[in-house]
Amino acid sequence: MWDTFLGKRLKGCSYAIKGAWMLIKNEPSIQVQSIIAIGIICAGFYFEISAVEWMLQIFAIGLVMSIEGLNTSAEEIANFVHPDYHDKIGYIKDVAAGAVFFASIAAVAIACIIYIPKLNIIS
Repeated sequence: MWDTFLGKRLKGCSYAIKGAWMLIKNEPSIQVQSIIAIGIICAGFYFEISAVEWMLQIFAIGLVMSIEGLNTSAEEIANFVHPDYHDKIGYIKDVAAGAVFFASIAAVAIACIIYIPKLNIIS
């Protein structure tokens, strides 16, 4: 069964699901992002956001969590290749963390655009 085209795709999906579960189970940064995502999703239901707002929100959540996963994998590879402190490894880790920062800033901007008008903070 696993030798067919569909079987290979399903097997690949099982690896992806396993990896996502490993991230959620073992990585504190992903755990924090997951809690934030759940809170934002609840806010979306509470404020009855539009379909476009849902799309933007889901995209932002997926972007941040995906980049966070890539950051984690870059850090793990760097630690495996060179366990001791090294300037170049530090640079690689900082750049990967910077990518998460950019994604997070974009997500916060999207959340502000969606939710500030609904909170009637600025009139």
